[in-house]
Amino acid sequence: MQIKIPIFAFSMAESKNISSFFAGHYEPQYQYKSFKPQPIHYDWAIDRPELVALLSDADRALGALNAYSELVPNVDFFIKMHITKEATTSSRIEGTQANLEEALVKEEDVNPEKKDDWEEVHNYINAINFSIESLKRLPISTRLIKETHKVLMQGVRGENKSPGEYRRSQNWIGATLRDAIYVPPFYEEIEGLMSDFENFLHDDQLHTPPLIRIGMLHYQFETVHPFLDGNGRMGRLLITLYLVSKGLLTKPALYLSDFFEHHRSYYYDNLHRVRTHNDMTQWLKFFLVGIIETANSSVQTFKDIIALKERIEKEILPKLGRRQHAGIKVLNILYQTPILNVKNLMEINKMNYATANRLINDLVNLKILEELPEFKRSRMFLFNDYLRIFMTNASYRKEE
Repeated sequence: MQIKIPIFAFSMAESKNISSFFAGHYEPQYQYKSFKPQPIHYDWAIDRPELVALLSDADRALGALNAYSELVPNVDFFIKMHITKEATTSSRIEGTQANLEEALVKEEDVNPEKKDDWEEVHNYINAINFSIESLKRLPISTRLIKETHKVLMQGVRGENKSPGEYRRSQNWIGATLRDAIYVPPFYEEIEGLMSDFENFLHDDQLHTPPLIRIGMLHYQFETVHPFLDGNGRMGRLLITLYLVSKGLLTKPALYLSDFFEHHRSYYYDNLHRVRTHNDMTQWLKFFLVGIIETANSSVQTFKDIIALKERIEKEILPKLGRRQHAGIKVLNILYQTPILNVKNLMEINKMNYATANRLINDLVNLKILEELPEFKRSRMFLFNDYLRIFMTNASYRKEE
């Protein structure tokens, strides 16, 4: 009699407790010291009850966001605004000054002094869209990370810093190398560290929960700093990309940059504290709170959008009479890009000038649109009630 023994798949990764995390150490280079991170491809066990509780809350918050995004009609209309907000905020963390309104206008309508900032924000939008679309043909990998970075950095400040290629020289955070706040690992170590990064990301036999894993991956990416420029934006983009790739987000409607921007000093302090005190637990607590608060905020955003949409369609658009159907078509445009001019409307909706101009004037009179005085060359109109939903509690909200 032949006895069949079941075969179980086991990860070759050693098991470790998160509380015993060791970040690495500094190694002497010529006239400076660079940080050498330890590999992270281990089966990390959660041995702190506060992390267990936060992880449970984060899982529930993501579940609620996914359920709500499935209920929202034409949800992809609103995802574009989520992506634009993320691009604006993540770029602001790195010093870009464009606000959400400026990011929403067409390139030809941008004030010349804001052109560079506008291009950086739109590169980020393109990089998000490119990477999410690329998941249909590629897993998250060195190849996808490099291709996305190339889109992110193409034709903007930093384009001379090897877009799409891991660095071949030393970088640092600070004014000069000698007084730097942080000096990442020597460039010859990057390939090995990013290989370990990929292995930890893809090892399906690990028991480490996905949200803990992406929290640790974000820390490690920022610590390795594999590119000469764009590491912060790329690292934050990878969070949403990972959540989508693992099915934890059914729609790309959660971005942590607004939370990180609002708590910027804690964001950097907690990342750096891992390197100085080996305190991965504190970083993960901060990260999970970010997931919870951002998911709850995204749910509220969807609720507010639906309430606004229903109020306009029931109470305001009927006042357009025979042009009500045309008004609905314009609103569907505004939900994706809530700033436009007559020319934009003519191009998108195949209208002549007189029809487009009359429709915009009607929407202004109904207080759906308002004219923006700062655009002198071409009259621009804003769907302010809708934009305000996305700017609630945002760190870049314009002063009243």
